[in-house]
Amino acid sequence: MRSRSLRAIAAALAAAGLASGAPAPGGNGFAPASQDWPAYGGNPAGQRYSALAQITPANVASLAPAWRFDTGEGELQTHPLAMDGVVFGFTPGLKVVAIDGASGRQLWRFDPGLEGTQPSRGFAWWTDGKTKRLFAGVMNRLYALDPATGRPDPAFGKGGMIDLREGFEGDPARQAVYNTTPGVIFGDLIILGFRTSESAPATPGDIRAYDVRTGALRWTFHTLPKAGEPGHETWSRDPRTVSGAANNWAGMALDRARGIVYVPTGSAVNDFYGADRLGDNLYANSLLALDARTGKRIWHFQAVHHDILDRDFPSPPVLLTVRQNGRSIDAVAQATKHGALFVFDRVTGHPLFPIEERPVPASTVPGERAAPTQPMPLKPAPYSRQQLTEDMLTRRTPQAHAWAVEAFRKLINGGPFQPLSVGRDSVVMPGYDGGAEWGGQAVDPKSGVLFINANDMAWLGSLREAASGGGAAGERTYQAQCAVCHGANREGAPPNFPDLRDVTQRLTEAQIDYIIRQGRGRMPGFPQLSDVQREEVVEFLAGRTPQAGEKREVSNGPERAPYRFTGYRRFNDPDGYPAVAPPWGTLNAIDLNTGEYLWRIPFGSYPDLAAKGQPDTGSESYGGPIVTGSGLLFIGATVHDRMFRAFDSRTGKLLWRQELPFAGTATPITYMAGGRQYVLIAASGGRNKAGPQGSAYVAFALPAGRRAN
Repeated sequence: MRSRSLRAIAAALAAAGLASGAPAPGGNGFAPASQDWPAYGGNPAGQRYSALAQITPANVASLAPAWRFDTGEGELQTHPLAMDGVVFGFTPGLKVVAIDGASGRQLWRFDPGLEGTQPSRGFAWWTDGKTKRLFAGVMNRLYALDPATGRPDPAFGKGGMIDLREGFEGDPARQAVYNTTPGVIFGDLIILGFRTSESAPATPGDIRAYDVRTGALRWTFHTLPKAGEPGHETWSRDPRTVSGAANNWAGMALDRARGIVYVPTGSAVNDFYGADRLGDNLYANSLLALDARTGKRIWHFQAVHHDILDRDFPSPPVLLTVRQNGRSIDAVAQATKHGALFVFDRVTGHPLFPIEERPVPASTVPGERAAPTQPMPLKPAPYSRQQLTEDMLTRRTPQAHAWAVEAFRKLINGGPFQPLSVGRDSVVMPGYDGGAEWGGQAVDPKSGVLFINANDMAWLGSLREAASGGGAAGERTYQAQCAVCHGANREGAPPNFPDLRDVTQRLTEAQIDYIIRQGRGRMPGFPQLSDVQREEVVEFLAGRTPQAGEKREVSNGPERAPYRFTGYRRFNDPDGYPAVAPPWGTLNAIDLNTGEYLWRIPFGSYPDLAAKGQPDTGSESYGGPIVTGSGLLFIGATVHDRMFRAFDSRTGKLLWRQELPFAGTATPITYMAGGRQYVLIAASGGRNKAGPQGSAYVAFALPAGRRAN
């Protein structure tokens, strides 16, 4: 798991000067919380914490809407910044807006001149005390904007922008690179990851640092090692040739005082078949501790060996200080899709709770070799259920239970690391969406308590043998690139993965071609496909074949895997509800000093079930919590009930809730403007097509007479 001894790590830290110097209070390497929300996650440590205390458990019941800024239809996942009373956000189309934090009035808008089809979750802020810059990721571009005017800095890159597709092997125009989650700022560097494709060919997930003033590339870390680099020996074939990804799409955390950046990586492609990449596959599915000055690896931990279930790290790590055996330890905590929370000494990588390698089932797929063991911490206990049993099936109605029992008995069910099989579905629990999701976790740095919302539902999955040379070219490309999400038969898994069987009744062929090239929402773009390949896919979706005698160029695609994923599917009952017993989503408080849970409650509801007397089922959630110095936890996240809630962070007691105009599937922020504390969240209808459609930033504050001094 970690390839360097603790003694070697300590020596390397000392040589690099990373172990010296007193960190800021709490050992987190950042200044005490202010009236602003200056970074993604609130601070470089990613704590999602603010010391603001005007809104308290005693007065939060009076919290009321203060303003609303509408941005049109689409999905908003943005976690805004708030600096000096100004809120910076994205629209669904990736226009950057500056909003007066007290009134909701637009101050300026920056239009990059292209249609944004990917999510962008936030910004990075840099200042040297004189100059200020707002870094905004728009698709494959990174802009450096003047936060006072929204104008690009002409000294940065080319006219204020750098193209993140540049610097890889091959044609930049063929690289699927999207700056979904903002980077972190260290000195005069901005350190970035990116989103890429889920199937080969995919761009290698290099971690890169750029000069904040000029945009020049300063260092690169290869998450897919080149020949001769450490980790290359964990692949049966060269990963930069046969694979791709292992990218940081979830975000990072920074120990500014020590100069260490913590980088979680995703899975390597192909997500569900790895016979062409046998071995543990470093540095996929790994938490990397890198020297922020140089990009050199200090330590690493791989949470999933040879991932063939898309069990990538879904959210940034969080830094905090805990107490064990009478001493304070600066720690890093990392959540996973499969319900495990790993906690390490952030300097050495030593686990603060024991981790054991547990035997897991073998693969039955010809040529595949699943890892024989996977690491699991002994503490904390998993925050999502690990293996479905018959007594855990739904009892919502007798009919639903009978259906679930019959369906369950046909499934392969071997726990959270059961490999997929050919021709028969396996239970995937927690599901592909977690466990933890991208919203991130909050911590109270004073107590060492971590707060996490978790999905707790089962999904299904299987493989099928790829047709050998059969079918039209467009169908073969569809099966290789698109079926992983939309299914082999194009039925999808709505609402996250649309049904494509009647797509030409909703979209023109030109629109379909554009979406394949640029992506939309949860779907990455496929610029690696040639114009001919896209045209052939469009023809396949439209049910047309090339005209007789038509000649076209022939493009050599990636090496074809002999087995393909049949598509993402929830294990739902015939009425569309999860086929497992509630809770289907939870909110948890974990004391990381001891590894014990302080409280755990169902989180979210289905309004139609609540109306029938089933209010506490929990539901899936996207977006995370924040915590304040007064002891409040704020969170939206729930897809179906559209509620924004405030809990007592010490007890889990619900203190306030407000229905939002759309689902609050983003992480909120809090800040001061004009002497008033605001709590703000991005809300949108993109995750729930059955609900109201639109998107808006919605801010709440106390009425004048209810504000604490």
